[in-house]
Amino acid sequence: MWKLVTKYLLRGPLTRPAPKPSDAALAELANRVNKVAKAKLGRSLSVREVDAGSCNGCELEVHAMNNVIYDLERFGIHFVASPRHADVLLVTGPVTTNMKEGLVRTYNATPDPKWVVAVGDCAFNGGCFAGSYAIVGGVSDVVPVDLHIKGCPPTPTQLLEGFLALLEANT
Repeated sequence: MWKLVTKYLLRGPLTRPAPKPSDAALAELANRVNKVAKAKLGRSLSVREVDAGSCNGCELEVHAMNNVIYDLERFGIHFVASPRHADVLLVTGPVTTNMKEGLVRTYNATPDPKWVVAVGDCAFNGGCFAGSYAIVGGVSDVVPVDLHIKGCPPTPTQLLEGFLALLEANT
């Protein structure tokens, strides 16, 4: 046994490093989102993230948009604490029975014009949780959805592309 433990400790992990995101492409994409948001809204885009009962995989990717690599604040995309200040509700996970009312109240508290973006496969149709007694269904079963971003979980770049598609479709 010690022979195997020593072998694996000396060899190290077999993972490959992730490819580096293209800084120029990411900056261009984020600048386009900001430009379209300012043309449509007259200001930056404000996003309220709502976890409707997910496994937190999508939340990790949503929060990665605020890390030092993506840093969406520099491009004028802001996450807000109150739905009363939001333009976009970014909903992750399938809607659980306990979160149904909270999601509806959050949707009603968001001022018009408002858009709802369902993030991930679970938010689309319940994903691997579909059919559970604790799941109402996808986000569109509870509130109207303007955009679905599929993936398990979608990358921050896919989320940004989704914001751009949402804004361009509504201008």
